[in-house]
Amino acid sequence: MRTALALLLLLAIAAVPGALLPQRPTQPFEVSSWIEQNPTLGRFYDSIGFFDVYSAPWFAAIYLLLFLSLIGCIVPRTRVYLRALRARPPRTPRNLGRLPASATATADEAVADVLERARVELRRQRFRVDVRDDSVAAERGYLREAGNLVFHLSLVVLLVGLAWGALAGYRANVVVPVGQGFANTITSYDDITSGGRFDPESLAPFALTVDRFTAEFETGPVQQGAARVFEADLTVTEEPGAAPYPYRLEVNKPLAVGGTDVHLIQHGYAPRVTVTDGDGNVSFSGVVPFLPQDGNFTSAGAIKAWDSRPEQLAFQGFFLPTAVVDELGPRSVFPDAFEPQLFLNAWYGPPREENGVPENVYSLDVTGLTQITSADGDPFRIRLEPGQTVELPDGRGSITMDGWERWVKLQISRTPGLGLTLGAVVAAVTGLCLSLFVRPRRIWVRARREDGGTLVEVGGLDRADARTGLDEQVDELAQTLGTREDEASAPAQDAGRGANDDGSSPRRAEGHDGGRDDGGERD
Repeated sequence: MRTALALLLLLAIAAVPGALLPQRPTQPFEVSSWIEQNPTLGRFYDSIGFFDVYSAPWFAAIYLLLFLSLIGCIVPRTRVYLRALRARPPRTPRNLGRLPASATATADEAVADVLERARVELRRQRFRVDVRDDSVAAERGYLREAGNLVFHLSLVVLLVGLAWGALAGYRANVVVPVGQGFANTITSYDDITSGGRFDPESLAPFALTVDRFTAEFETGPVQQGAARVFEADLTVTEEPGAAPYPYRLEVNKPLAVGGTDVHLIQHGYAPRVTVTDGDGNVSFSGVVPFLPQDGNFTSAGAIKAWDSRPEQLAFQGFFLPTAVVDELGPRSVFPDAFEPQLFLNAWYGPPREENGVPENVYSLDVTGLTQITSADGDPFRIRLEPGQTVELPDGRGSITMDGWERWVKLQISRTPGLGLTLGAVVAAVTGLCLSLFVRPRRIWVRARREDGGTLVEVGGLDRADARTGLDEQVDELAQTLGTREDEASAPAQDAGRGANDDGSSPRRAEGHDGGRDDGGERD
């Protein structure tokens, strides 16, 4: 158990770089940028797997050692538990009065009758009972250790389920502008993270079209700008040749198709622009998704018209859904598109050949480009409203904002073994509850014949700390089997007090004194 706890702590420490540094499977561009900004440290981190922590051999080694340690913890404890189930309750201690809870009583029945009543009562309270000579030994709470074993076994099953999902599952993201579609093929994803056993041929062959996206924000004075409604109306075709059907996709209400889940995780704006080059030809026309930067959806993005001639053109800037220009500069004051405007800077450069190297579509690498300036030498700033066109200096072309669309970001994922993982979590919680709330307890009853009746001794012991109710249970059992010694002496004590109250001599009656002395000796 100590080894498992140490490995669990080591696993948590090993996961820290994965939380602090960008990870190549999910943030490849951020990793490249980090290495460029910190070349020496970045190359060192890359060599030891800090940019892909969860696939690193040393992380897998800790994971597997924890798995083996849990198994090594479960197997011997299971053997001990099985032996305990077959064993008889422990023998009755010689002196029950030394136990944490004890009580005595007297009964008129014979010893065998008292022990039989004790056996029946303890069985009714769900104890395992063993009758030996002049005593009864009883024990319950075996489910506590069973809960511990179920909890630890569930952790092993949980690790298996997580490993299965990580190896054979995948998670991908795609940005789809309203009015456009998406087919579930690996080339359609913007980015994808998958396990080593992922098979692209296993992708569910569905397709969907984003017909409409509805976003509503609070316009009143209370919580102004807070999100109220996010809904995407889709047309879904589950497989080629199947009839399409409508589906309303909402946050926390995913679309499930063939074991694949489609979640709505983000939305934003995509200005629709047309770029004309210096030769008068349209070098780019379409919607360009811009990424939100704040709660008012100030969105950043880049427009790349690499096919422009005689020089290639590129633009970078912000789309503001509700634009205001004041002493703070251009900014958006509300997340909905009440006054949409596009603010851009422009670059130009010589045409270049495609080299096949992927680049971030949301940012612009200005290497080899020259910023377009105005007549006074300042950067040429472009401010566009829907339907407006701006001509670039020196006849380099023009750019038109035709309008804007909304886009949605969909997460497409499949996690095999999810049912196994969920079942393991439920079993682990159940086992933990059993280990916390089941009270392992032992009760012993001894009866022996004495003058005038049968003396009954009851003792109890809890096998777990911080338990309550033991004293009460022992007292109740003693009262059930006979008359408690302190109760039997109470009437005599009251009688003695009455004699003193009416003015008689404080000398006690012989019978009364003998009862007190006898009771004192028994205690």
